Amino acid sequence: MKAEPYLFFGGTCAEAIDFYRDALGADVRAFVRFRDMPGAAPDAGDKVMHAELSVGGSTIFASDGRGDDGRGAGYALALEAADDVEAERLFSQLAAGGTIEIPLMTTPFASRFGKTVDRFGTPWMVTTPQPPLK
Repeated sequence: MKAEPYLFFGGTCAEAIDFYRDALGADVRAFVRFRDMPGAAPDAGDKVMHAELSVGGSTIFASDGRGDDGRGAGYALALEAADDVEAERLFSQLAAGGTIEIPLMTTPFASRFGKTVDRFGTPWMVTTPQPPLK
């Protein structure tokens, strides 16, 4: 399992990614807009749902989140599980006594993805990456 920072930009994520690419030499490894998600609203538009940046030996995840206020909207800790069984276990344990914001589901970028806030108020995103394309 790996834990990675997940940053939320409230509407300026694409601009932030361009900045980090120039300033830090970040390599964009994933980029999905809300409109590309199954069941997306017709007005989902160009907001970034999920991006993955490689900065040196580190990974940073990023999104516009659900906000549109133009300022940094916060963070979450992202756990990358080895498989779906581990994702289910981690999510269940972290959600116990907390709040489930997004139940575990399959997405275009993850075999499993869900978001919960634990009983101490820490936001967690649990993912199992999609298997590589062959």
